[in-house]
Amino acid sequence: MATAKSIDTLEYKLFPSPRNVHRIVFEHQVFVPYPYALIVMDEFYFKGRYSLFSACRMSDGKMGQVATFEDASDVDIFNTKFVPD
Repeated sequence: MATAKSIDTLEYKLFPSPRNVHRIVFEHQVFVPYPYALIVMDEFYFKGRYSLFSACRMSDGKMGQVATFEDASDVDIFNTKFVPD
């Protein structure tokens, strides 16, 4: 089992996806409350860099995933194309 260190922000406790090319928390973020959804970020064809994290939202303890993006327009692409299974 891979050991992944968590990243704590004011809003989330994040655990990087092993598929991430970039393990950076980018400025533009989307929380989705589906902790077990398989999100294949390569299939969205984003314009900029991106990363995906398993997440615990600090405000209410809700588990999910956080997609982060370098380019703000990629948030719209993600919101349009993401459909939970």
